[in-house]
Amino acid sequence: MTKKNPGHRGGIGASTAAGVLLLLTLSGCGAGDTGTSDAGSPPASSVSSAAATSSAVPAPPASGPAAAAPAAAEPAVLSRSEPVNLEIPAIGVRTELLKLGLRENGSLQVPQDDGDGAPASWYNGSPTPGERGPSVMLGHVNSPNGRGGVFANLRKLAPGMEIAVSRADGSTAVFTVDRGALYSKDSFPTLEVYGNTAGSELRLITCDGYDPATGLFDDNYVIYAKLKP
Repeated sequence: MTKKNPGHRGGIGASTAAGVLLLLTLSGCGAGDTGTSDAGSPPASSVSSAAATSSAVPAPPASGPAAAAPAAAEPAVLSRSEPVNLEIPAIGVRTELLKLGLRENGSLQVPQDDGDGAPASWYNGSPTPGERGPSVMLGHVNSPNGRGGVFANLRKLAPGMEIAVSRADGSTAVFTVDRGALYSKDSFPTLEVYGNTAGSELRLITCDGYDPATGLFDDNYVIYAKLKP
């Protein structure tokens, strides 16, 4: 681990408040990067529990000043270093991480599927894993080969399980799962997922709630994890 640093308080765009919320579309959670919502067979672990008709996912808040907090009251964090690999031993995941941002239309870029529903990607508008704030990673839930995408088994993660992110500086940021949550895409809790946090946190996001009638995924599944002290 690198030297810990009380550091600045961060989040996507280093802000939670300031006003306008952009609307992004989290597309391509399944096979390929087509810029449209997913179609295809749902993974066995993907079970719909909430219906939705919208494919829009609220984006991170627009940039602006973050609320100040006494540095002494905030947990120590790591210095900035971009992620390289992601490992989740409990579900057998080991993937390189792409570094992707936004498309011209304002939608989140998703990883180009290599045929196995991988790799995952880090959203480069979020803090690097270990920095203060929520680092955001996206992954496919299914794949063309029918074996499931890199994030197909996120539902199997339970509180206390560990997630390790190898970083460019040679350090490893280890996170402990706090909880998982399923959200309809039309009621996605933007600030809860993307908003500033006192310490370093991680968000893993994939699609869920496959609807065979439409061939689309109606929900998102999110894992919340915190940096291990």
